[in-house]
Amino acid sequence: MQTSPAHVPPPEKDDDEIHLAEYFDILVDNRWLVVTITALALLIGAAYALLATPIYQSNLLIQVEDAAPDAKGFLGDASSLFEVKTPATGEIQVLRSRLVIGGAVDATRFYIDARPDYVPVVGEWLSRRAKSLSTPMSLPGLGGRVYGTEKIDVSRFIVPPELEDQKPFTITAQGGGRFQVEHPDLDQPINGRVGEQLEQKTPFGELELKIDTLDGEAGAKFVVHRYSRLRTIEELQRRLQAGEQGRQSNVISVALEDSNRTRLTSILNAIAATYVDQNRERKAAEAERTLGFLDQQLPEFKRQLERSEDAYTRFRNQNSTVAFDEEAKATLTQIVELQGKLLEAQQKRRELAALYTGNHPRIQTIDQQIGLIQKDINALNSRVGRMPTIQQDTFRFERDVRVGSQLYQSLLNNSLQLRLVKEGKTGNVRLLDSAASPRLPVKPQKGLIVALAGVLGLLAGIALAFVRSMFFSGIRNPQEIENHTGMSVMSVIPYTLEQGVLEARMAAGQKGVHVLTTTNPESTAVESVRSLRIALQFALLEAGNNRVLITGPTPGIGKSFVSANFAAVMAAAGKRVLLLDADMRKGYINKQFGLKREGGLSELLLGDLTLEQATHTQVVPNLDVMTTGRYPPNPSDMLMSDTFARLLDTLSAQYDLVVMDAPPVLVAADAAAAGAHAAVVLMVARADQTQMGELVESNKRLRQANVAPAGVVFNAMDMTRRHYGSQGYRYGGYRYTEYKYKS
Repeated sequence: MQTSPAHVPPPEKDDDEIHLAEYFDILVDNRWLVVTITALALLIGAAYALLATPIYQSNLLIQVEDAAPDAKGFLGDASSLFEVKTPATGEIQVLRSRLVIGGAVDATRFYIDARPDYVPVVGEWLSRRAKSLSTPMSLPGLGGRVYGTEKIDVSRFIVPPELEDQKPFTITAQGGGRFQVEHPDLDQPINGRVGEQLEQKTPFGELELKIDTLDGEAGAKFVVHRYSRLRTIEELQRRLQAGEQGRQSNVISVALEDSNRTRLTSILNAIAATYVDQNRERKAAEAERTLGFLDQQLPEFKRQLERSEDAYTRFRNQNSTVAFDEEAKATLTQIVELQGKLLEAQQKRRELAALYTGNHPRIQTIDQQIGLIQKDINALNSRVGRMPTIQQDTFRFERDVRVGSQLYQSLLNNSLQLRLVKEGKTGNVRLLDSAASPRLPVKPQKGLIVALAGVLGLLAGIALAFVRSMFFSGIRNPQEIENHTGMSVMSVIPYTLEQGVLEARMAAGQKGVHVLTTTNPESTAVESVRSLRIALQFALLEAGNNRVLITGPTPGIGKSFVSANFAAVMAAAGKRVLLLDADMRKGYINKQFGLKREGGLSELLLGDLTLEQATHTQVVPNLDVMTTGRYPPNPSDMLMSDTFARLLDTLSAQYDLVVMDAPPVLVAADAAAAGAHAAVVLMVARADQTQMGELVESNKRLRQANVAPAGVVFNAMDMTRRHYGSQGYRYGGYRYTEYKYKS
């Protein structure tokens, strides 16, 4: 008959309570995991920062000059016709265009990427610190790899389109200025010499290669990539950083990053040169077009001026000179100026009409200006209309001569300016600062990388600690057992280093009693076992026999430790106790008392020994021990036999208490078989090792065999933690401390 365990209802759950101390316990328990992962992350970060290819950055500055000459004539300076005000944002788009980038790519052969074939991971790092050529590697898979000051310069490399953007070509130095070219798509290697152009027909077309420099020992390998022109342009467009430096400064900053400092400054300066050249050529072309227009118009304007002068001369010869008063002179001057502005506005509208529709705001604005000018001219003309007829005619002739003369002279001046612009090829942009070779890399930022690696490693370690605690760690505190299983925790035994010393002595085969109760009776672990004795005394009063069976879900949780010390504590209390090792599979109670395994329970059940012969009496005062004996092939059958039942009845009559150490429940059915004969069955769970599922399954299996565990002994709990709680509970707010009596 077994005593039924009292169900312990879970306490009220306080959702507002945050167990920071419990979280701290998790971190403390997994501190070495966190430290290890953090250290590993720091190591990886430091290795990356040390071995990563350095990236350099260079930049240049370009000024966009806002040329807007003072227009004194009615057409102003004709160079304003091609000095279109281009904002910096627009020029940035021009600078990033395929026209400019493509010209720079062609000038620098940026689509060719030739470099030594370095040893993986450390080869490039070693090469940056090397002072001489290296000996090519000969190891399998690394043949020809280098790590020294090897160098290659390819001035021409043309391949069929099918081989562009594909696997790189391999150049192997042969010594004496000779080299060999290999590629997976070539039928056979191609041989060439440094400084000579190599031309070879391939299944895809003609291949041309010229290597100007090849520094390396015989056998050294180099890799040469040939990218397509379009891909190279698009890649540069993506990497190029261009923006206005300061608001409305018209100064463009252009920056680029690359691992090769020489290539970096070369391509940047080529981009700047191409951009400035195309700007000059565009301005010169526009000047030439405008000059052609003026050359066509000048003769016609000259003829119109001559006709106006002739008509005015004839009029004056036919009529006496007419003098204007000051008001008439002012009106004439205003009309001439307004006529000039009108012609200028009309010319501007023709330019805008070629770019925009009639509904565009700029077209509408210029139309409004033309309307206002025309309105002013009409007002002045109405004033002229009130003059006498002879004054009106004189006014009209003089106005035509002045306007024609001013227009013709302005066109002559502008024609001269345009010829100067065309011949000088000046643009509205200039290079302020060219790209210089950087001394220090901008990437990787070693300090930042190591710091980030440390932070990420720390976070990963903390996250893994919580994941491990949540999914892979065992039961952390007794409250979890009571909340999830309903079984009572009858005792909490703290972890003690002294037990580890005793286990080491047992492993070394030392003789003597290695039971904590006898070696250190004042230990807190022994005190916890004494509390178990008190709890079981009341359970045994109502029990049908005096037998206690101690088991657990899995091996290695300390059930034999609990059995031996519980038996020793009961014996020390004056009870006559027998400790029976019923684990005839892996039992080792004999080692704890310095006894031999043979001559125990299995021999007694087989009839080879008598009870007196199988019992070791007075191992410690009031405590007898029966070992497992030789491991039998059928321990479950022996524990279910009538012989075992009669033996237990005999032992119960001779002793005040019989303590049985049974095999783990999840390993064999022995515990259920032996538990049927015990009044009290205790389950042992080890802190941070026993899984909740294991404990639940063990309880289920025992109950299926009609064996009801009386409670759980929670073993090896770390009492250094400040609090214990789970699912929002604290274990009574109690802090376990090693209390001792003062001597």
